[in-house]
Amino acid sequence: MHSKPPKLTTDLSLRNERSYQIAHRESEALRHYLQAATSDNTRKAYRSAIRQFEKWGGRLPTDRDTVVRYLLIKAESLNPRTLDLHLTAIGQWHYYQGVADPVKDPLVRKTMEGIRRTHGQPKRKAKALRLEHIAQMVKHLQQLPDSKKKYRDIALVLTGFFGAFRRSELLAIQVTDLVWEPEGLIIRLPRSKTDQQATGLVRALPFAGNPTCCPARAIKQWMDTADIAIGPLFRPVNRWDQVQARQLNPGAINDVLKTLGKACQFDFVPELSSHSFRRGLSTSAARERVDYELIKKQGGWKSDATVWEYIEEGQQFNNNASVILMEKMSLLLNAESPKKGK
Repeated sequence: MHSKPPKLTTDLSLRNERSYQIAHRESEALRHYLQAATSDNTRKAYRSAIRQFEKWGGRLPTDRDTVVRYLLIKAESLNPRTLDLHLTAIGQWHYYQGVADPVKDPLVRKTMEGIRRTHGQPKRKAKALRLEHIAQMVKHLQQLPDSKKKYRDIALVLTGFFGAFRRSELLAIQVTDLVWEPEGLIIRLPRSKTDQQATGLVRALPFAGNPTCCPARAIKQWMDTADIAIGPLFRPVNRWDQVQARQLNPGAINDVLKTLGKACQFDFVPELSSHSFRRGLSTSAARERVDYELIKKQGGWKSDATVWEYIEEGQQFNNNASVILMEKMSLLLNAESPKKGK
């Protein structure tokens, strides 16, 4: 006759199993939220930095002397901003592993400061597109034979400029993000680069009197021509003018701009990038004396300093002390001219 196992043992096993399941769920939830705390692009940048450090011969965890040696060897070949990123990635790895961070060592910090002073260069900025550049691009596109790519590029240029969108934001636009109103188009994105809390981004594109410079109408024409009713707004178009279902590749926006720049014979084609739209809207608006708050709102900037930097760039010839002095000098020269003729 077999005796039944004690009930106490069974209950204990069940409790252990439940505890394991709860701990596993909590661990998965923690991993999910920790991952969500850092953007995908940041994680990719950190992983790339760690790979480069390890390819050089570094091993994690590492120490102060190894990091200093790495900086000394890479100082000549890598931009100081790149090295700063590498240090941040190495420091983050040590922090989350709960081990001593060699990046915080005074010798590492002092070495990096010396590299910045010795090899630091001004950050290269994308060329800010002016209104006349956008007009020239659109005019060139309108003269091309009808095609789906033509209408996509017109919508891309007008939306990118007047919406002051970042590249990632342009690519992220879905048909479901578009809200059509009698006054124009509202684009609602669930998230953007500076909106990591996912409170959402809103850009309003009013209907313009002239259809040729109206981003809202350009989007509508692109959607009708390409028969887009769902999914990503901006998509690849192949050589046979067939629209693909997937989202446009990030590098494609730069390619479109450089192709148009060459066609329009701009002398700054190498300086063009997707950020040319964003800088272009802000500096162009500043030249036209558009209110600071309106510029900040349209670009969705969080930093006042960034907006003022763009405004100062746009008004650097208008708000210039030398203008008043040159006008005064002109009056003085004109006043002296008759005297010399006597």
